[in-house]
Parts: sequence; C-alpha cells; structure tokens
Amino acid sequence: MKTTFKATAKKLPEGLQVETNSRGFKIIMDEPEDLGGTNASMNPIEAVLCALGACQVITATALAPSQNFKFEECHIELEGDMDQNVRNGLQEIRFVMHFKTNEPREKVESFVKLIESKCPVGDCLSNGVKLVLSGVKID
Repeated sequence: MKTTFKATAKKLPEGLQVETNSRGFKIIMDEPEDLGGTNASMNPIEAVLCALGACQVITATALAPSQNFKFEECHIELEGDMDQNVRNGLQEIRFVMHFKTNEPREKVESFVKLIESKCPVGDCLSNGVKLVLSGVKID
C-alpha cells in the first residue's frame, strides 16, 4: 500500500532559519553561527540523524511485541561525518543502540538486525532515494 508523505520548508526572515511543516507539526531549522546561522535550532543534517534515531526507536517499539522482545528503555546515539571536500552530504553515519532489557545478547543482536532491515528512514539512507524536481513556481 502506497502512502504519500508531504512537507513544506519556508525561509524565515532571520538569518538562515527555515520553518518546516508536515501535518501541522512545525520544526524550525537553522545553522550554527560558524556556518552563518543564528544557532536557534538544529540544522538539517542533525535533523536527518534525529529522524534516523527516532525511526529506529519507533521501529523497535512497534516490532517488540511480535518478536516477544521486552525492554524498559531504548535510545540511540548517532553521529555522522561530513567533509565538503569529499561530497556535500554525510560520508558515514555511526550509531549505537542502547536497550535496558533482560533479554539475552543473542536475542538483542537479532532484534537489532530486524530493526535495521525494517526502519524506513534507514532504508532511505542506505539505499538512496530518487529526488525528482517536479516544478519551479514563481509567485
């Protein structure tokens, strides 16, 4: 079943700030001062890392009952490297999954592999997404 997600991004008057919106939920994004921003919020690359971590935690939470996997807490630490002399995007994202659980290590590791295979944001980042410019409008 195909689901279409939608979002908007609009330049704000202050520095490099941008207001993003999806389904009425807004996030302001900015850049650090050393990159020309006002440091009012996370930048889009940091938002990508946050989106991946959030998707992994959501995927873990959604899959846990069907896998008979119990945990008290789950959080992800993520970091990524960007060198614009190499390319404009991240070269690598590293992450550590933390679980507070009594499950045996083998079961945790198997569950993590399942999360990696089912996480939609992880899939987008690992396999790439076709970007299609569908128009330019002058208002």
